[in-house]
Amino acid sequence: MNYRKDRYENPISILGYGCMRFSKKGGSVDLDKAESEIMEAYKSGVNYFDTAYIYPGSEAALGQILEKNQIRSKVNIATKLPQYLAGSLKAVDKFFAEELLRLRTDYIDYYLMHMFTSPGQWDKLKTYGIEEWIAQRKQEGSIRQIGFSFHGNTADFLEILNAYDWDFCQIQYNYIDEFSQAGVEGLKAAAAKGIPVIIMEPLRGGKLVNQLPREAKELIGASAAVSNPAELAFRWLWDQPEVTCVLSGMNSMEMVRENCEAASAAETSYQTGEEKEIISQIKKIISRFELVRCTGCRYCMPCPRGVDIPMLFACYNRTALGNKGSARKEYFQNVGLRREPAFATRCIGCGKCESHCPQGIPIIQKLKEADRTIRPLPYKIAISVARKFLKL
Repeated sequence: MNYRKDRYENPISILGYGCMRFSKKGGSVDLDKAESEIMEAYKSGVNYFDTAYIYPGSEAALGQILEKNQIRSKVNIATKLPQYLAGSLKAVDKFFAEELLRLRTDYIDYYLMHMFTSPGQWDKLKTYGIEEWIAQRKQEGSIRQIGFSFHGNTADFLEILNAYDWDFCQIQYNYIDEFSQAGVEGLKAAAAKGIPVIIMEPLRGGKLVNQLPREAKELIGASAAVSNPAELAFRWLWDQPEVTCVLSGMNSMEMVRENCEAASAAETSYQTGEEKEIISQIKKIISRFELVRCTGCRYCMPCPRGVDIPMLFACYNRTALGNKGSARKEYFQNVGLRREPAFATRCIGCGKCESHCPQGIPIIQKLKEADRTIRPLPYKIAISVARKFLKL
């Protein structure tokens, strides 16, 4: 296993274990199976295990497995405060105490504010006194490092990144999302501040493996340089020195062994020219399925009405590649849960975006098409209910 350093020179395995996708048995986590897979990863050198309050059964399962095998002190636990459910500092205390109990530990190595989508969420927490709360938890040792996970646009990521002295952060990033969400700009900005970056969704929930177009799969299969699509995606990430750890939701022994083997061989600046060319070709293949020829360059931004044009088009394009539900869920998380979501319906047709678009996209027209697909009536209702529940 290869390791990279966190902000305080502690080694983190470049492959992290994402515990959201533990296999289920009778509606609960299959503990025996999860234990076998976790212990195989641990023996292969994985020392970073990521979970969250809202992952059903995940924290409790991880805590039980680590305690049973007496390896708690030998690994790092990363878990997350459901800040979107916390309406007071008392609620923050309640969630944190419950997480410690579930995880059977008295400290969290890496604690994240979960799923920031806009700077306003951090501002709200600050009114509760979260900065003092973090300082107290760090002083007593129950939290060792503090960070945040992020879904949103690059500008908002940079604002949150600079709003506090974070120890680390977690972003969605892969060779398709290179210029969306926090993107490569956010990755490099964090690294420039000396802040380690943990990567989630390196395979886009498996879409860069199982849902690649047939032509892309054949391209990988014909190459002697790459053994499988997952390894190609991982190697693209590990080739970048700004990437600290890549999470994988491993739920089979085969997956654990393959990923650990790839991580043991990985170094920065090691991806071959052939691999880079394959990824370039895959991007071109995927682009042929796109409904809008948007490259995510963001020349159309900022929209005077706040509409996140590139994010909407990115989600719209993904409906043509696979499950519409997953694209709608992504839009729901990244835009629908912002304090000021500014959906496409706020567009006033001023044309500023079209005058700046290098691709000559009829943006005003495409915004309407994309919004109809991404936000059909049931999703509009769901977003509205969620926003009221979260008091956004």
